[in-house]
Amino acid sequence: MSALRNGKTLLFPNRPVIAGWASTVGKKEADGPLADWFDLKMNDSHFGETTWEKAESRMQRMTLGSLLKKTGRKTGDVDVVFSGDLLNQCIGSTFALRATGLPVLGLYGACSTMAEALLLSAAAVNADYCTRAVAMTSSHFASSERQYRFPLGYGGQRTPTAQWTVTGCGAALVAKEGAGPVITAATPGAIADKGIRDANNMGAAMAFAAWQTIRTHLDGIGLGPEAFDAIVTGDLGWLGHQIVAELFAREGVRLEGRYFDCGKMIYDRERQDVHCGGSGCGCSAAVLCSKLLGEMKRGNWKRILFCGTGALLSPVSVQQKESIPAICHAVQIECQ
Repeated sequence: MSALRNGKTLLFPNRPVIAGWASTVGKKEADGPLADWFDLKMNDSHFGETTWEKAESRMQRMTLGSLLKKTGRKTGDVDVVFSGDLLNQCIGSTFALRATGLPVLGLYGACSTMAEALLLSAAAVNADYCTRAVAMTSSHFASSERQYRFPLGYGGQRTPTAQWTVTGCGAALVAKEGAGPVITAATPGAIADKGIRDANNMGAAMAFAAWQTIRTHLDGIGLGPEAFDAIVTGDLGWLGHQIVAELFAREGVRLEGRYFDCGKMIYDRERQDVHCGGSGCGCSAAVLCSKLLGEMKRGNWKRILFCGTGALLSPVSVQQKESIPAICHAVQIECQ
C-alpha cells in the first residue's frame, strides 16, 4: 500500500523528497531579517514589466527557472505543477506557466496555497502518479492592494491589525527520489469560521483554523509539539500567532521556543512599517523555500510542521458583510 490514512491525517510511507527549492522576493522583503536566505532579490517591484500583475507572473517564471537550475533539471523533467496565487482566476500562475507546456493544476487556498500545493505534490508522488511535481505560489503587494483594497495612489491608512502582503514567490520540487528533506504526513484542513468580519484582521480570522488543524495533526500522528523542532504557521502575524499560542495554553500545552509564524519572520517589525506582519501566498512560500528548508539542510532542524493558513474571503464577500472563512493545511517534513 502506497498511502495510509490515520483519521484525517495522510501518511506517506514512500516519503516523497523535497529535492530542491527556490525563492524570489521584492525589495522590502530583501531588506528584512531573512535576506541572506533568499535566492533572488529584486530592487524593481515591476520586475521589468509594465503592470503589477505581469510582474507577479514574471516572478513565478524566475523562481521556477531558479528551481530547475539549482536541481539540474529541465522543464520536461517535471510531470505536473501545483500552483496558485491571490489574483482573480489565479492569473499570476496561469500566465506564468502558459508557455511552458507543463501540466498545471491551479489552486486557490489564499495564503494556505503553498501548503496545499506541497500536500498535493506529496500525495501524487507518494502514490506513484508522477515522479516529480512542483509546488509553487506567489503574491505581490501592489497587485493584491489593487484587487482587495485600494489603488496605491489612494493613500488609505492601515489599521493596527492589518498585515503587509509579501512580494515573494517560493517553489519546491517534490520527487520520488533524491537528497533533501522528506514529507512524511499531512493534514488537509477543514474550513473554520468564527464570525470575524474585519478584512483588516485576518490573523485573528485564521487563528482558530490553525489551532484546529495543528491539533488534528498531532492527534493523527500521536505526537506532542515537543516532537517537532519547529511548528510554523503562515501567515498569522503577531496577533494571530499570539491567539494560537493562547488556545494551546488553555489546554496546558506550551509552544514557546518551537512555534513560529512566517508573517513574523519575514519582516523586522521595529524597523519596517508592516503593522501586524506579513501576509499573502508568497509569504509562507518564500519563507519555506529559504529559511525553513535551509535550516533543515544545515541539520539545525530535524522535523518541522509547516502549517499554511488562508483567509477565504473575496472583495465581493467583504462588501456583502460576510464573515471570513479560514483554513489551514499542515505538512510534516523530516530530515532523511
